[in-house]
Amino acid sequence: MQNKKRLYIIELNSAGGLIHYAYQLCTALANAGFDVTLITAADYEMANLPHNFQVKKDFYLMENFTLPNEASGKNFFNAAGRRIARFFTRILRGIFLIVAWFRVSAHLLRVKPDLVQFSRIQFRFEAYFIRRLKKGGLTLTQVCHEFEEREGRNGIERIFALLFGSEEAMYANFSALFFHAEENRRRFLARFPLIPAERTHLIAHGNQNWLLSLAAQNVSETTLRRKYGLAERDKIVLFFGLLAPSKGIQDLIEAFALARRSCEAKLLIAGYPTKHIDMHALRKRVAELNLSEHVIFDARYINMMEIGPLMRLSTVVVYPYRTSTQSGALQAAYTFGKPVIATNVGGLPEAVEDGRNGFLVAPEDPPALAQKIVALIQDAELAETMGAYSDLLSRTRFSWERIAELVAAVYATL
Repeated sequence: MQNKKRLYIIELNSAGGLIHYAYQLCTALANAGFDVTLITAADYEMANLPHNFQVKKDFYLMENFTLPNEASGKNFFNAAGRRIARFFTRILRGIFLIVAWFRVSAHLLRVKPDLVQFSRIQFRFEAYFIRRLKKGGLTLTQVCHEFEEREGRNGIERIFALLFGSEEAMYANFSALFFHAEENRRRFLARFPLIPAERTHLIAHGNQNWLLSLAAQNVSETTLRRKYGLAERDKIVLFFGLLAPSKGIQDLIEAFALARRSCEAKLLIAGYPTKHIDMHALRKRVAELNLSEHVIFDARYINMMEIGPLMRLSTVVVYPYRTSTQSGALQAAYTFGKPVIATNVGGLPEAVEDGRNGFLVAPEDPPALAQKIVALIQDAELAETMGAYSDLLSRTRFSWERIAELVAAVYATL
């Protein structure tokens, strides 16, 4: 242990894609020879999985996925009540988060690890703590999952921007910044020209193979089919992930309506609705297109035990994003050997091999998306061949061993 670099990885999101990513990266870096400690919240979703690293989870946060939905509805008073409840819940969660940051930063300054790695910086006030740690002599790095606001910035965040300085000044505190696609790194450097390019590094977004270890504990595909009212013969077009306007769900519904003219399938949209999405408007549009019997919404946080069965019952998984950097949900489809259809935005073209493990289409182009859906629904052999190549990519190009080697090489220079 004495010869190992002490690496602390900070991920305060204790459920969802970011903690899934952190768990696998911690595992891989521990295997690569680092003394790894993960700092997260008390309701750590991965607690029952095998660990070869330490976990510090001695503070409480109100998890994002328990916030009341702000999707509008027909009843004005119900919708207003949800908005008010969400507003006060977010304020309370913000207070818990600030307290957590004070505790985490105090701990880091006390134990002084060799390296401290962060993931996405979600709120501008966090810049204060980043600067405090840097001034305390710590070497800071970040896996830059996101650096752009996709759904708009609220008024509180704009106030924080004035109080805590520019994003560029915040990013200047990191000795290394990792990106999941060359296009993302290019956009970052164009937006923040004062950040030295030599501090930026490219790593793939790793697979979701940890989900395979849950096979024995998963709910069954039969259970899910019964829950969704699906027949064994039904072919499923799946969207899985957070529900937000930038994910292009509106475009997928329009495309599915066109695809239904040429093929028989069901569309399953599964994921947690963010405050920006109007679920009532989506359901209304489905009804207008006479698709209510063919489109299924499962608008909630999908428990990790259900992800595998959800992927397995699908025929094709679609990512119709309007904007994106990269996608952990995409890697889930690869892990379970599924063909994908994705839009040609952000880092997705660097992860999807068009014509080999799926198709790329232009964003906000329902006819093009519909054409590819029909192709994979009608041609079972093509879907199986593409799915097999997705599985190969998951085990090779997107393996965590390879990613850990790249990260370790960078850390050796710091």
